[in-house]
Parts: sequence; C-alpha cells; structure tokens
Amino acid sequence: MLQPVALAHKSLADYTHIVGRPLVEEIRELAEPLKGKRVVQLSATAFGGGVSEILYTLIPLMRDVGLEVEWQVIYGREEFFNSTKLMHNALQGNPQDLTEEQWATWFQYNEMNARELSRGWDICLVHDPQPAAMLAIVEDDARRKGRWIWRCHIDLSAPYRPVWDFFEPIVNRYDAAIFPAEEYVQPGVQGPMRAFIPPSIDPLSPKNAPMMEPTWRGVLTPFGVDPGRPLITQVSRFDPWKDPLGVIDSFRLIRREVPDAQLVMVGSLAHDDPEGIRYLDLTTEHAGGDPDIHLLTNLSGVGDSAVNAFQRASDVIVQKSLREGFGLVVAEGLWKWKPVVGGDVGGIRLQIEDGVSGYLVNGIGECADRVVELLRDPDKRTAMGEAGRQRVRERFLCLREIEDTFRLISRITA
Repeated sequence: MLQPVALAHKSLADYTHIVGRPLVEEIRELAEPLKGKRVVQLSATAFGGGVSEILYTLIPLMRDVGLEVEWQVIYGREEFFNSTKLMHNALQGNPQDLTEEQWATWFQYNEMNARELSRGWDICLVHDPQPAAMLAIVEDDARRKGRWIWRCHIDLSAPYRPVWDFFEPIVNRYDAAIFPAEEYVQPGVQGPMRAFIPPSIDPLSPKNAPMMEPTWRGVLTPFGVDPGRPLITQVSRFDPWKDPLGVIDSFRLIRREVPDAQLVMVGSLAHDDPEGIRYLDLTTEHAGGDPDIHLLTNLSGVGDSAVNAFQRASDVIVQKSLREGFGLVVAEGLWKWKPVVGGDVGGIRLQIEDGVSGYLVNGIGECADRVVELLRDPDKRTAMGEAGRQRVRERFLCLREIEDTFRLISRITA
C-alpha cells in the first residue's frame, strides 16, 4: 500500500555559494551524532503541493549528511480524500463536520496503511492530517518504537471545534509536533514537544533556479501572455482558501487604473485534492472568457520551470489567501526580487514585511489598490524586491529548515 518515492541526489556543498560555508559546516556538525538514524516520512501525495516540494529537497540533503531517510506515500481512494479534504477545511475554520462514515473511512485507510509500515525506524515524521491516525493504530505495536513527529502544514489558528476536538487527542499522542508558527498551536496541544519550523524553498530547484530573460520571455508567448505588458501572477491550488474568484475581482478593479494589465493564475491539480477540478471550473466561469485572464495548470503543460518563468516575468505577485498554512509561493516570489501582495493571514505574515517587501491586505479593494500602487512605481517595486530577496535568504531557504529539523531530532532522541 505505502509507495516509496524515488529521489535524485543532492549535495549540501552545492548551496555553499548561496548560504555561506559557516552554515553548511554547522549543519554537518549537527548531523554528525545523527548519522545512521533511520527516518521515514509519510505524506498523502508526492506531487502537487508544498509538502512534496519540500520533501524532494530535504530528504536528499538529509541523506547527504548520513541519515537513512525514506519517503513513503500513503494509499487512498476518492472516498478517503473526500473525507480528508473536509477535515482539512474544517481544521482551517470551515464550519462543517465529518459524518460518522467519513471519520470511519479516514481510520480505515490509516489502518490499511499502518499495516504496511515496516519496523525499525528511529523517527517517523507524519505530514498533515491525512496519515495522522497511523500512530494511534500502531501505538501498542513494535512499529511504535522510535519517535513520532507530526508536522502541521495548515492554519490551525481558528479550527472548527467539533472536528478539532476529535483530532486533538490524536496529535497529543505524538512525541513532537512541528508548526509553521506559534500562533497555530491550540491550547490543548500538550502532549508533544512543540517546534516552530517554517517551510522553505530550494533556491536550486527548477522552480527557483536562475533563469535568463530570453528564456522566460520565450515561455510566456506560447500561452498568449505578452511580456511587454504589466503582468500580475498568483501561483496556488484552485481552492476556496486561495480565493481565486477574489483575485479575478481585484484584477477587474486594477484594470480600471491600468488597462493593459494581464493576470496569470497557475495552479497544480493534485490527486489528494478532489476539490481542485471543481474549483478550477468555477474560476474559469468567473473569468468569463476574458483574454487577459490566463488560467493555467500542470494539465496544460505548466511545470516548475514555467512557474519560474511566470514569476520572473511578473511585475507584482499576488497571494490573496483567506487562510494559509504558510504559502511557499510567497517566498518563491520574494526570492525572485518581486514584491508580493498577500492576504494578511497565517504564514504569509511571517514572510512579507508589510510596506518593506510587499503588502499585507484584507479584501478585494485593498488588494487592487496596492497592486496598482506598485505597478505605477517601479522604484518601489525594485526596493521591495531587494528587501524580499534578503529576507528569504535569511529565513526561508532549505538549509535553515534542515538545521531546525536536526535540532528537533537531536532533542527528542537525546
């Protein structure tokens, strides 16, 4: 049932010119007593979201310094992912409970996957709600040996209480829990050791690696985007929490002031998100056939390199989320020297320094006003882009996340 994910080799040394030799050496020192530790990471998918992007980088780098790390994807069918999507939305505040049958489906699939989990791991790191019940199922089994860490990638600041009350005792079984920020931790999370580790981007990945202007210009043209006109881009799943309909409404206000503006919305469709196709259809309907609103997905041939090109071509990047666990696309945009206008929620607040590297906004009108301001002021765009790039270098690159993770593993295995 559990599917191992094949990973390319990465070397810590390749990042020295970006982060400096002292940090690389510090990480190697932290890893020295952890060499040979067996770690398994469990997630719902190997494609289409921030969790998978993080793991494609972190796991090879953990291996590079001597840990034995595997990544396994749980098995699930439509009824399971329908249930976990409801759970995900409820934990982010949507007032909808799961039925008894849906809770039972969640447990059933966790049990099926738990039976396949091999023994002998020193650390089992479980990502997000989908596989979180596996610990409860194996707790009295030999597979419980070692330490279990639950990593939360969603905004738990205001969960729907009936769902959280059901979920909370499961979290409390873990030895440690990782949250993007302290504000996400509910008062009832008392069992695990808590750590606050924001996610990170890989500056050498196809999505973030340097790209020459002729290259990114060549990517835009086949999609009907004019590199000579103002461009606004949002990269995110087609999901109500990302507010794609509100982005389109903001864009229509922007065009009253900047008539030649264009909007690109790029989203990946992941198999653990059954809502994605439906919300893409709603967004397409809301766009109303406007030739300057470009809705693109991995199904239309937009991969990581194309996302890189659209972000580099943009004058302003938008992430108008209503709730957000973290929102790696904000750090991606900042890394490319672009100001970002983002919703004043969740992990976006950790990344954007309001008025310094972009703007935090509430509502359609405020979003439009800030984008127009930036489109009209290239000097401000340049200054904010420089500030954003430096902030990501200091706080949101993958080597900082590796360092924080090793410190946590050292604490719980001491």
